[in-house]
Amino acid sequence: MKVVVMGAGVIGVTTAYYLAKQGAEVVVIDRQSGPGLETSYANAGQLSYGMTSPWAAPGIPMKAMKWMFMKRRPLFIWPLISPTMWAWCARMVGNCNAESYRVNKGRMVRISSYSRDVMPELIAETGITYDGRERGTLQLFRTAKQMEASKADQDVLAEYGSPFEVLDRGGCIAAEPALAEVQGKFVGGLRLTADRTGDCRMFTIGLTEKCIEMGVTFKYGETIRAVSVENGRIAGVDTEAGERVTGDAYVCAMGSYAVRTLNPIGVRLPVYPVKGYSVTLPVIDDDYAPQSTIMDETHKVAITRLGDRIRVAGQAEIAGYSNRLGPHAVDTVKHVIDDLFPRGGDVSQAEGWTGLRPMTPDGTPVLGGTQYDNLFLNTGHGTLGWTMACGSGRAVADLVLCKTPEISMEGLTAERYAR
Repeated sequence: MKVVVMGAGVIGVTTAYYLAKQGAEVVVIDRQSGPGLETSYANAGQLSYGMTSPWAAPGIPMKAMKWMFMKRRPLFIWPLISPTMWAWCARMVGNCNAESYRVNKGRMVRISSYSRDVMPELIAETGITYDGRERGTLQLFRTAKQMEASKADQDVLAEYGSPFEVLDRGGCIAAEPALAEVQGKFVGGLRLTADRTGDCRMFTIGLTEKCIEMGVTFKYGETIRAVSVENGRIAGVDTEAGERVTGDAYVCAMGSYAVRTLNPIGVRLPVYPVKGYSVTLPVIDDDYAPQSTIMDETHKVAITRLGDRIRVAGQAEIAGYSNRLGPHAVDTVKHVIDDLFPRGGDVSQAEGWTGLRPMTPDGTPVLGGTQYDNLFLNTGHGTLGWTMACGSGRAVADLVLCKTPEISMEGLTAERYAR
């Protein structure tokens, strides 16, 4: 079987790998000059198995209102004249209740747990390196109120079997010794012990090289103009270069741009781009640098150690498909690294970046089939594409090859949005 994969980010490449591993002939198309150059390029670096949760949660609308008045607020919403944007926001608010949160959380955990279990096998098979560490994630609380509110998360973690530790100030310092320098700025934390860290783009590049060794063809610099339909099936992918790439089956792994590509053929997905920011800076003193990932609960910013670098990422900006990196865009993430690890990294050498996270209003990605029997989806992962990549890539590859995935696909497909 020949399969055409649209998108060479971490989702598309992992899907290509699992397809090729099972004997498929695979072609990957991407508009960029290489793999992992969009949302996979400089994300937070967290493999957040324990922190897998939908953004749409009880109390979020009220919190969002308060965030809008913070000096260094984690959320920006631009008042665009966009019915699509406001409809997506309304659907997200509609999921901010206890019952929807429980259902959506369960679906997301199902994928991330599967990804956690299959990723070590992929690493053993390929031998790729990606500055990976297995030291957990520390959710850092600056106030007693945040510490108290985390009890609800602890109940959910216990329900789904995600290991965690509740730490006082001393426990946080034991996990991240450099925090001793700023111990007056926090009261405690919640440590997710099964979480990992690693450079998503480094992983994507390494896996791409293995895919090429397995016979996968990568077509870079080819923007998709249209998906062609004939006789009720996908007949090919037309590029702006005038080429038509054909196959027996097609997988759309284009993140936020899946919507623009598939809308013309009637595949309607409530996936919207939510912009995030990051900076990457060199470590200047290991004794004062983070050792794994710290999530600052106040600013919703993650600080992650990647080899001899520190990645600081966060914020959520709802502003359509804008990729603009303005002069003050990364002020908040720079503030957090300076505030918590002032002697660990050189902020003057920080490289800023922005990317579009493909978010669904319920937080769960959209996987599996469509109304076309040879078109499959692997998109809508939001901030958790790196976390869910191996699991969703393997499950979708199984579906394409007419095999039963090892996890239930109930609630994970586009069918949940059918009216």
